Amino acid sequence: MKKIEAIIRLSRFDSVRDALAKIGVRFFTLKEVKGFGLQGGEKLVYRGSVYDADYIARLQLDILTTAEKVEDIVEAILEAGRTGEVGDGKISVYDVQQVVRIRTAERGAEAI
Repeated sequence: MKKIEAIIRLSRFDSVRDALAKIGVRFFTLKEVKGFGLQGGEKLVYRGSVYDADYIARLQLDILTTAEKVEDIVEAILEAGRTGEVGDGKISVYDVQQVVRIRTAERGAEAI
């Protein structure tokens, strides 16, 4: 089993979600994250005033999957999340030793 963490632009979330749904990924965890990178901070506008933010606002998707589906998921995120600009994000893939569904006590791929 694998865990895929994808850091993406907020503006690309709908495209990424739809691309994942097309390949059968119907569940993932989503959280708002802040980071620093090559892009530098972003300029925010509030009531007509421009403010420099020291961080970059992004979304992090956490997806648990079987090893066979990893490449399809990574490709779907790449296609839907890419703008070609600095700051498009990163995808990381990790090994997962065990997954347990709390409600049914199912383990492994059945728990995903």
